[in-house]
Amino acid sequence: MSLHALKDASWNDQFKDVNQRNIKVQIFISVGLGLSAFLSFCVLRPKWTSLYHARKKQSDAASRLPDLPKTLFGWIPVLYKISQEEVLASAGLDAYAFLSFFRYAIKYLSVTLFFSLSVILPVNYQFTGQPLFPNPINGTEPDNGIDSVFEIDPKKPKKGVIEKDNSYLWMYTVFVYFFSSVAIYLLIQETKNIIRIRQAYLGTQATITDRTLRLSGIPSEMRSEDAIKYFVEDLGIGKVDSVMLCRNWQTLDDLMSRRMRCLRKLEESWTVYLGHHHSLRHSRVRHQQRDRSGDAEEYGALLSRSEMEHAHVMPADRPRPTVSLRYGPLNMYRKKIDSIDHYEEKLRMLDERIHALRTADFKPTPLAFVTMESTAACQMAIQAILDPKPGQLLASPAPPPADVVWKNTYLSRNHRMIRSWAIMIFIGLLTIFWAAAVAPLAGLLSIEVIDKVLPGLAAALEEHEIIRSLVQTGLPTLLFSLLALAVPYLYDWLSNQQGMTSQGDVELSVISKNFFFTFFNLFIVFTIWGSATNFYEFWQGLRDILRDTAGIAYAVAKALEQLSPFYVNLIILQGLGLFPFRLLEVGSVALYPFYLIGAKTPRDYAELARPPIFSYGFYLPQTMLIFIICIVYSVLPSSWLITLFGLVYFCIGGFIHKYQLLYAMEHRQHSTGQAWPMICNRIITGLVLFQLAMTATLALRGALTASLVLAPILVITIWFTVYFQRTYVPLMKFIALRSIDRQSFLDLPTPSETPWDRDTDYGRTVDTDPNTGLRYINPHLVQPLETLWIRKPGHGRPQSDQV
Repeated sequence: MSLHALKDASWNDQFKDVNQRNIKVQIFISVGLGLSAFLSFCVLRPKWTSLYHARKKQSDAASRLPDLPKTLFGWIPVLYKISQEEVLASAGLDAYAFLSFFRYAIKYLSVTLFFSLSVILPVNYQFTGQPLFPNPINGTEPDNGIDSVFEIDPKKPKKGVIEKDNSYLWMYTVFVYFFSSVAIYLLIQETKNIIRIRQAYLGTQATITDRTLRLSGIPSEMRSEDAIKYFVEDLGIGKVDSVMLCRNWQTLDDLMSRRMRCLRKLEESWTVYLGHHHSLRHSRVRHQQRDRSGDAEEYGALLSRSEMEHAHVMPADRPRPTVSLRYGPLNMYRKKIDSIDHYEEKLRMLDERIHALRTADFKPTPLAFVTMESTAACQMAIQAILDPKPGQLLASPAPPPADVVWKNTYLSRNHRMIRSWAIMIFIGLLTIFWAAAVAPLAGLLSIEVIDKVLPGLAAALEEHEIIRSLVQTGLPTLLFSLLALAVPYLYDWLSNQQGMTSQGDVELSVISKNFFFTFFNLFIVFTIWGSATNFYEFWQGLRDILRDTAGIAYAVAKALEQLSPFYVNLIILQGLGLFPFRLLEVGSVALYPFYLIGAKTPRDYAELARPPIFSYGFYLPQTMLIFIICIVYSVLPSSWLITLFGLVYFCIGGFIHKYQLLYAMEHRQHSTGQAWPMICNRIITGLVLFQLAMTATLALRGALTASLVLAPILVITIWFTVYFQRTYVPLMKFIALRSIDRQSFLDLPTPSETPWDRDTDYGRTVDTDPNTGLRYINPHLVQPLETLWIRKPGHGRPQSDQV
């Protein structure tokens, strides 16, 4: 077909000729990429156990998980058989709630796919004569989305009745009600299950975290431990065990940071003096030799932990390293001195200052951690209003001790507000920038736009069908995926700059910000740009569209129709092509050689042995967007492709994330599943969009009565949102008093009886002894000072307080 003919053809004709080939190319490419990544992982997994079994090796909570066979595919059934109880015991409530979202999506998409294939498509075929299975892969003439089903005339959007019998349109109304009801029912059931587990799991513990509240907005006259203790006990809710009033420790924190930098410099100087010829190949040879005598980790690690801790060379007779110091007026003069002596003396002086500061008095702040003698007393305090003055003496659940960001505890409220507003304004500016950046990406979907911008390229693409498919299908989806992968790092940094006092709050903020980016910039804005052939026509027609509600409905319906092939391709690429690469941990593998080259000291090598961190803020937002897309397209006849590949996406994703959370990647168990209410809110948002889109398309078709009948389900969904926030969300935030110290809600063993060891590194230890258990205190006040991780000549193993 010539370029001129293509430009003059309707969008439906383009769909018939182009998109069936595009989807086929996308499937072949995605399956090829995904299969190669999966097979590579199966081959490398038993060889690189220090990377792909990192959590299993280094986490007490994961140590009791079943060992995975070293065969090529033998690990798959073992991982599949791991129960939800084992996931909860090993990975915690956060991972359990995260995987629950995949189970929920699989249930919902299974129901919608079944009825799409068994009812919606046959009925549509009966009344319109369109193919029963409009499969663009096999070359069958496709069901062209909204236009072909509802017969939308772009020039006359108010006229819609073309078929003689449009009574079948009531089917779409019925299925909007049915699918919405299924989504809400499954959501309630999954939420009740998570609440049941959370209440029993936390209610049977008496950890210091569960007994501690965070008290903010403390007035100046009450900023002392005794005053706070008297105030809380005077409320009559229980006795106070201890009070940790936060103070302005900035000077001490800065000194500790300077000391760590100095210690690293000293270790580097010793490494230079002793010599450094540690190589990956040499490590493997020595590692294999010692593996037979039991002095090394399991054979096949990239670089064993013991090798990293002992990465040094034998002493040699060589000059001691030097460091240049500037002095005099304007630092004009420079002299070289012995770097080992210089850093040892500097370290000694810093140690003296730190020891002196630890006994000094610091200015108190309006924030304190109050530990009660019982969990019930703590829960009563945080679920009540303590003071009649707004913003004063506010109680909230305390994060685990190891989860507290102590450098932010002494920030004033005004400072936090300024940071928050500044970052909010910056994100608003970024939103405008991303909207402009997404526009060229949307333009790649249309050959007409390419022809207007680069006529020569459009003509060349017309002559090469496969290349045109790659440009119009593979390139936009790939750029879309890369953008969604790269931008979250920026939002993660912004969240860490807001001054939040716990890492759990930071993680939830990252989830919220990244979802806003993916949903608004890569869905809403992309839909607007994708619905216009060029920006001039869009802005010219925007004024007329806003004057006419039918024009708005047409714009929504048309945009959804035009982008349905793109979203099919996107889900195929994400699920079949890119998901298996997460098993390979490509980022860690790619950066490992660079980190290895830059590693000099045993401390550097020990840090290389740490498992990568699984961040929910990076993985959850894009997954929620994919599910919202599946919901929005769930009723349209041609949507079975989106539903089918969406189901494949969540089946593959749930299995891959289960492996990562249990065996490969470390993750903080800090928020006790509080991301689940955020997931529920996004699911409800998808339902509202789904109902609005179907209301618009039915009204556009002329089925006004069927369209108006959808109004109640929209009202019900909005009412359910309010009901959900009032009824279910508090149980995801607090521990019910009736759940405390009771086993009747769930058949779970108590922490003292369970054979599963929970990670105490992140603060949920059951040990409440003040000498051995985790406490609410700035670690810089009490922790032993780090020692040198270097084996000096004549000394034994490298020294370290913690590995």
